[in-house]
Amino acid sequence: MENNLVFRIIPCLDVKNGKVVKGVNFIDLKDVGNPVEIASGYNIQMADEIVFLDITATNEDRGAMVNVVKSVAKEIFIPFTVGGGIKNLQDMYNLLDSGCDKISINSSAIKTPSLIQDGAKRFGSQCIVVAIDVKKVSETRWNVFINGGRIDTGIDYFDWVKEVENLGAGEILLTSMDRDGTKNGYDLDLLRWTSSNIKIPLIASGGAGTMEHIKEAYLAGANAALAASIFHYKEIEIPVLKKYLNDCNISVRI
Repeated sequence: MENNLVFRIIPCLDVKNGKVVKGVNFIDLKDVGNPVEIASGYNIQMADEIVFLDITATNEDRGAMVNVVKSVAKEIFIPFTVGGGIKNLQDMYNLLDSGCDKISINSSAIKTPSLIQDGAKRFGSQCIVVAIDVKKVSETRWNVFINGGRIDTGIDYFDWVKEVENLGAGEILLTSMDRDGTKNGYDLDLLRWTSSNIKIPLIASGGAGTMEHIKEAYLAGANAALAASIFHYKEIEIPVLKKYLNDCNISVRI
């Protein structure tokens, strides 16, 4: 699809045991800090949205941490997406009621695809973000992984993303596991194919290391760029990034 009018910059908070963590290729997680303090900082820096992923909720068979979500929601005034451990409409309702604006589902969307449709009908498709974690398994094939990247579903990404759109998802959060945490840039081939084949907004995730990488994601057709390490470790400040993108004639919210 074509880019929205405004390209969005989205810091991602991967949360484990109540702390923000960051790894490489979904492993070797290191503690980065308190999610409420970090989210509040990004609110001040003029991030466009924040994504909060309780990355071990599904694997530990529990729901996302509603108390942490409530605490974050009180501190920020920008759209806030939460994912992790969401299995049904009641889980979605509980999180939206706790103050987030959108729900991100990943493993549960694969296990119960009707949840996408049911969620979109009940809360509106704009509330339903489907996160897809993919790994390249051959020259022309990317498989979908679930449970925080631990399980290969054997499902072809190209088939799944079209199904997700048809079921009523409002947005795709596409993470390249091969690029995650490497700072080598996004998987541009994957972004180009996806943006050409779906009509709903696409968030690029996995691999941001420089401001140029963010620009490349935009040029590859993404509507938003999600990143973690470069923002958490203050390698790139969001206002500086937005000025760079603006100078490159990319429309951003300043």
